[in-house]
Amino acid sequence: MRLDIQKTTAPLGADGVTPPIKLRGMRGMIAAKMLQSLQQSAQLTHHASARLDALQALRQRRRDDELPVPSLQDLLLRLIVQTLGDFPALNATLEENCITRHAAVHLGLAIPLPDDLLVAPALFDAQTLRLGELPEARRELTEQARSGKLGVKALTGATFTVSNLGRSRVHHFTPLLNLPQVAILGIGGVELRAVPDSGSWRAVEVIGLSLTFDHRAVNGAPAAAFLDALCERIEGLDSDAFDHEL
Repeated sequence: MRLDIQKTTAPLGADGVTPPIKLRGMRGMIAAKMLQSLQQSAQLTHHASARLDALQALRQRRRDDELPVPSLQDLLLRLIVQTLGDFPALNATLEENCITRHAAVHLGLAIPLPDDLLVAPALFDAQTLRLGELPEARRELTEQARSGKLGVKALTGATFTVSNLGRSRVHHFTPLLNLPQVAILGIGGVELRAVPDSGSWRAVEVIGLSLTFDHRAVNGAPAAAFLDALCERIEGLDSDAFDHEL
């Protein structure tokens, strides 16, 4: 899910400073899990960028044909799930010194909540969802998260997580692992870049991708290969690639 940036202004006390905010309740649990993530795993992050020409061409063709137009986010999620099918080492968990590679992709989606809270529940069996089914599946998961109706299974059952900053100037960042998962993909903001074009230059949209992985379970080369393969899928997508799923 896109992470909305919320501007908050805390009231000043009599001495001109804001009152302390104790880490308790859900905020305390999130803080503890983030600290645990850094202390109990060997995290590092690879960064890559992918041109969006092909995805935008697909969307424009469907718009011109007056057909339903998928969002960039749903296109990216579908391509991520497809790519994970070729890289089972990334769709895995590590517990008690044992790596489990999962056949099904239970896709964790980072969802912002009020008061700057965050959850990443699982979209179970995401590999079975067609592109046209993703918007409703995401909407239902978001409603459950914001109404407090998520169960323990949904909150702990993801095998790979995606965190999307949405419309941000931050192109790359370093998402933290959601243990026991061994990988998480951060989707950054879109920026324009100049590329050569028939002796001249033109501007193209480029999106930032940041893959954090646990070096105990995944080495740098296969992690880089996953990002390379994902970028190739994004940049090489045919304009009719998902017609059968919409």
